[in-house]
Amino acid sequence: MVENSHRETQMNKRPVSISIIACLFAAVGVVAVSYHATEFTAGPIQYDLVLVCLVRLFAIVCGVFLWRGRNWARWGVIVWLAYHVILSAFHNLGEVAMHALLLAIIAWFLFRPSASAWFRRRRVETIPNPA
Repeated sequence: MVENSHRETQMNKRPVSISIIACLFAAVGVVAVSYHATEFTAGPIQYDLVLVCLVRLFAIVCGVFLWRGRNWARWGVIVWLAYHVILSAFHNLGEVAMHALLLAIIAWFLFRPSASAWFRRRRVETIPNPA
């Protein structure tokens, strides 16, 4: 009985890797939005800069909801990183390699069995009980 209770507590506990990735994405997003927000100038709307800020804002949203255990957020993190792999292909091979490596490492942590079990558990907890 005690062993089952301990196992259940572990399943409810967020894996450390998810906590680190969530905080990292939220922090990177905040820093990047803050940095790019200073580039806005008076005058016509700079659509490319707005798009850059929206992509950075998406990192914040994914980080926050990854922390809360939303499955779509881990897919959002993967999409965000894949976008950066593609974007870096227009720069140089070093950037592509670094972003691809980062994508592979983070994907491994986000889709390990313990992480997947935690996301599944969180999804079941958020579904309202019809009774």
